[in-house]
Amino acid sequence: MGDLKEYQELCSATAKKFETPEKEILTWGLGIAGEAGDVASCIKKTFAHDNDQKSGIRENIGDALWYAAMICNFFGWNMQEVLNENIEKLKKRYPSGFTIDDAKRNGTMIDWGKK
Repeated sequence: MGDLKEYQELCSATAKKFETPEKEILTWGLGIAGEAGDVASCIKKTFAHDNDQKSGIRENIGDALWYAAMICNFFGWNMQEVLNENIEKLKKRYPSGFTIDDAKRNGTMIDWGKK
């Protein structure tokens, strides 16, 4: 496989065809949430239960990316462009690398601990 465009095409070739667009996007949206939960569960089992699930973490990250590609396909988005836009946003937010002050987003972050 060469690039993300090809990956998106390969994902489409393995995807179920749905009767309605609503069922399709609901499936992709719920699917990515489920796979993210599986990643979290495998991390918990690996580090809290001493039950090595690193292969499960890797597999479920792949599954989550498959769903991300299908969401991009649904909306006609190029996944590479989506990722590039994310990097540009993060460069603006953290121009010198991550800092706590920058993470507060110029005072727009809500501090739920204050009353």
